[in-house]
Amino acid sequence: MIDDAGATVDSPDEIRDRAEALLLRRLRGRSLSLVEAGAVVREVEGADEAIVDEVVAKFVDLGYLNDEAFAEQLAMSAIERRGQGRRAVVQTLRKRGIPREVADAAVAELPDDDAERALEFARSKIRGVSGKDYDASLRRLAGQLARRGYSSPVSLDAARQALAEAGVRRAPFTRPVPSGVRFTPDD
Repeated sequence: MIDDAGATVDSPDEIRDRAEALLLRRLRGRSLSLVEAGAVVREVEGADEAIVDEVVAKFVDLGYLNDEAFAEQLAMSAIERRGQGRRAVVQTLRKRGIPREVADAAVAELPDDDAERALEFARSKIRGVSGKDYDASLRRLAGQLARRGYSSPVSLDAARQALAEAGVRRAPFTRPVPSGVRFTPDD
């Protein structure tokens, strides 16, 4: 097809075919959310919103795109492979363009074993923090758990229990030794 300026322009069918081929190639590499699929189709030169909507709808009808199934897959992978807590799972789903209600439903289906997974993770990291004093070890371990998406209470409980199991204890309180300098009130 040639436009008014004499340049070659692809027909909508050719643009649609290129968009479908690109989306199919990307889906072979990894699953995508509807939002991500739309962004892939927009990469094709000449693809307008009508083509984006049409291609994404076609892939949904074919079963290649499904946000609910994708969210469940991502959520299970996050807790089983990466040992993440619920907050991190929700953040991952939102980052991938999963709508809030779909993300909430996927997280609601997860097993309620954050405390067990946090303790397991804390036990695996205890060697890296055991050379420090108790308070420093507790802060470092709880911080690692918090960055994995576990809530503060779960992080602290798991860190305390892992430290106790490893034999890391808080040093008993001792009264500071006087330095030898004594201040007396002015008369």
